[in-house]
Amino acid sequence: MKSILAVFFFLIWTPAFSQSPSTREMDRINWMEFAEFVPGKINTVLLPTGTLEPHGVINNGADNTAPFAMAKAIAEDLNAMIAPTLNYGITGSMAAYPGAFQITEEAYAPFIRDILKGLAKNKFKNIIILNGHGGGQTAVLQKVAAEVANELGVRTLVINWWSYASDVTLEVFKEDGGHAGLNETAYIQAIDPTLVHKERYNADQATAYPKPNTWSAVPFPSSIGLYQEGQGYPNFDEKQAKEYFEKVNAKVAGLIRETIRKWDLAGL
Repeated sequence: MKSILAVFFFLIWTPAFSQSPSTREMDRINWMEFAEFVPGKINTVLLPTGTLEPHGVINNGADNTAPFAMAKAIAEDLNAMIAPTLNYGITGSMAAYPGAFQITEEAYAPFIRDILKGLAKNKFKNIIILNGHGGGQTAVLQKVAAEVANELGVRTLVINWWSYASDVTLEVFKEDGGHAGLNETAYIQAIDPTLVHKERYNADQATAYPKPNTWSAVPFPSSIGLYQEGQGYPNFDEKQAKEYFEKVNAKVAGLIRETIRKWDLAGL
């Protein structure tokens, strides 16, 4: 009798399947489990995008490492899945450096379009691009994402995390950052300190980006590009790195959450 009652209560109190997936990563989840959650319980996906290019004394793939780690940090809170990172991008003026890759806009635009269409086909309503690389890539992502949203009736958001969180950089470090500078190096340091090679650092490796209509150089003469003259040099402070990582993630997650709330409020 006791065993019968035990089975009875087990059946009553045990859900048909878990309220959370076993993993948030689309390339690690089983197709049957995916179908149990998308779109019925999860309709948001995070797509990290980046490229391979030099980043001072951090890894060439920093533009991939950062948005993927960000996606992992915020996915559960946003009830989102994580699409595989698009690791190659439109590198631009640093394409000549060792280990860098350059994908042309003519190849990149249709590829990212098909990825977004695939996410829409898989019934995601909210497609959030966490972009780790700027330059011409940003414009392509924004254009293609807008076109796919209008064509397929999905909702897209493109975020350049370092730019959107520039106020966090000023809050934590009291100065501006740069490409492979203070802020980006700190973010990578918080993710994986082994990717930061402080012993190779030389402040002379950094160059401030030119003001508009002053000068340009290809390749760019330094792998560290400062946003402001005299500011943004890496400091390798572990405590600040962790603080920066957490505050950036919170700010980005807040934007995503608020954007989805307003989409829903407008009935879009």
